[in-house]
Amino acid sequence: MPNLKIAIIGSRGYPYVYSGYETFVKELAERLVKEHYDVTVYCHRNLFIERPASVKGVNLVYIPTIEKKSLSQILHSAQAMLHACLSAFDVILVVNSANGPFGLLSKMLRKKTAINVDGLEWMRPKWKGLGSKYFYWASNMATKLYDVIITDSDEMQKVYAREFNAESTVIAYGANIRESKHPELINRWDLIQNGYYLVVGRLIPDNNADLILREFIRSSSDRKLVIVGDVPYKDAYAQSLKGLDDPRIIFTGYVNDQDVLAELYHNCFAYFHGHEFGGTNPTMLKALAYGCAIIALDTVFNREMLNDGQFGFFFTKEYDDLAGVIHSVEAGPLPLVELRRKSRQRITDNYTWEKITDQYIQLFEQMVQS
Repeated sequence: MPNLKIAIIGSRGYPYVYSGYETFVKELAERLVKEHYDVTVYCHRNLFIERPASVKGVNLVYIPTIEKKSLSQILHSAQAMLHACLSAFDVILVVNSANGPFGLLSKMLRKKTAINVDGLEWMRPKWKGLGSKYFYWASNMATKLYDVIITDSDEMQKVYAREFNAESTVIAYGANIRESKHPELINRWDLIQNGYYLVVGRLIPDNNADLILREFIRSSSDRKLVIVGDVPYKDAYAQSLKGLDDPRIIFTGYVNDQDVLAELYHNCFAYFHGHEFGGTNPTMLKALAYGCAIIALDTVFNREMLNDGQFGFFFTKEYDDLAGVIHSVEAGPLPLVELRRKSRQRITDNYTWEKITDQYIQLFEQMVQS
């Protein structure tokens, strides 16, 4: 059988890395090329000053779109799907459940398609009203129009079975294991190893930074709390967090240097994970791969990732619960030492990009043979 031609649609493009979608596309596309698959990634034309036809063997197609946050991705994906359906691809892989309705094009033009629907976008506070209704409808449409639905965890598979009576194939995201190389990079914030807790993520309500900050301030910890992330727009929620007055709290804003970000992970006392609506979360995967002790919000998704507590501790939204966890781990830190010791094993056993790529290859081969 000749090498399969695969199109990937729904991210901002390659090698542009901005979020979990772009990281996923980068890691998967590069590994598929190494396995001799013909891979094309559709890119947002306006994000690329230089527009080479290929990078590292990954073919690139640049599609224009409008500069409006709520419509940019949808319009781009619609055009990209039409272009891909009229091209000689064997399989089209789409990311983001917002692109669910565009499966109508591939269905009409008889193209093999799979969609990675990712998280529970319709439940996230940022998509209120019409946005929430659209994501729910689009996710439902995806289950009817695409050949294969890909969910990123067993718990997300259950959600799609319950909400839409839809079968799905579980393929998680991956992470690359890393060891500390330059711990001095954290010195710019006057930090010391194990002298701070870490939060990484956008300052949006569904990541629960407000809860973590409130409980940390209530605690008697002498350590610092480092918040990495922001929002790229003026926002009352984010401003209220950054306005909190406590000398232990450090807001770094975005940290774009990946070596610096890695050292913040490597050297933290513990990593707080407050993400609420999603399956296999890339930020927590990175924390595991970088050797962190993890304290996560108690959700079914986080319990699945941390194997029901084998690889992390949990906190709830109840008043004083996280403050109590902070007191407990500081009074007896040996359990955190054990979590750091074994965290990378969770990645090795379940979440390597090599394993994820093998699962996608198996899926693509099955799709073209069916």
